[in-house]
Amino acid sequence: MRAVTGEQYTLERGGVRATIAGVGATLRELSIDGTDLTEPFGPDVRPPFSNGAVLVPWPNRVKDGIWVHDGEELQLDLTEPHRHNALHGLLRDRPYEVVDRSAEAITLAATVFPTRGWPFLLDTTVRYELVDDGLRVTHGVTNASEARAPYAVGTHPFFTIGGVPTEDLVLTVHASTRFETDDRLNPTGEVPVEGTDYDFRSGRLLGGTFLDDAFGGVSSVDGASASLQAADGRRVSLLQDDTVWPYVQVFTTPIFPKGGGKGTAIAIEPMTAPPNALNSGQSLIWLDAGESWHGSWGVRYSA
Repeated sequence: MRAVTGEQYTLERGGVRATIAGVGATLRELSIDGTDLTEPFGPDVRPPFSNGAVLVPWPNRVKDGIWVHDGEELQLDLTEPHRHNALHGLLRDRPYEVVDRSAEAITLAATVFPTRGWPFLLDTTVRYELVDDGLRVTHGVTNASEARAPYAVGTHPFFTIGGVPTEDLVLTVHASTRFETDDRLNPTGEVPVEGTDYDFRSGRLLGGTFLDDAFGGVSSVDGASASLQAADGRRVSLLQDDTVWPYVQVFTTPIFPKGGGKGTAIAIEPMTAPPNALNSGQSLIWLDAGESWHGSWGVRYSA
């Protein structure tokens, strides 16, 4: 029987281990010396809350699934129907093909074909490469259309540190702004975090904090845009080049599937553009016909 998440690819380098699922090029597991750094899930489980998914050609939401290109109003499928939005791009449920593979790295490829509300042809790749202290992920795209095309990318890892309860971790986010939203989580403005409950630049115990917020003004410290730290000093960090990935979404949920029950989990999502960027145009990457782009992010663990 085939797994619902497609072919499974295991990478190993010393004590670092990762499993990538072929559907969605999804990061299904990441651990170092047996310590989970991302929330793992089985091959026959659809990624809970988009855990580990690649979000392309846009991350986050497009309000009402409607955007305008060259004066034409385009309607995307509403993949978040309860909020009437188009969510997380077009490849989450699509199989990727292997382009290159070794014991420590794999490159997967998938094409974004023209579809309802999206008239462009994009050839995309994702490369996962293990390093001594974690993982490096590189996204690539080539515009195979005859016309100039917009592009943005993000990904959706849920981070953890072994068996430490999420509530007991200290969250740090090196971001100076936050996007306020309406009741459907679509942005209404970008405001400073200074002096608000959304300022995590100095680190705060997560506790029962609920977040589903996009942050801007990312200014990475020692390469890290955000981190989670346990009381014993262990830390998992999200690495971003803030000139390429100037945004991060932080999402917590108390109903994440864990150990046969439910518990709190936190996603920290690097993004090249903020929510609803197809409408605002903010930080969209525009690719001429035949033009390519590459950008990387990573995970670092320190014990």
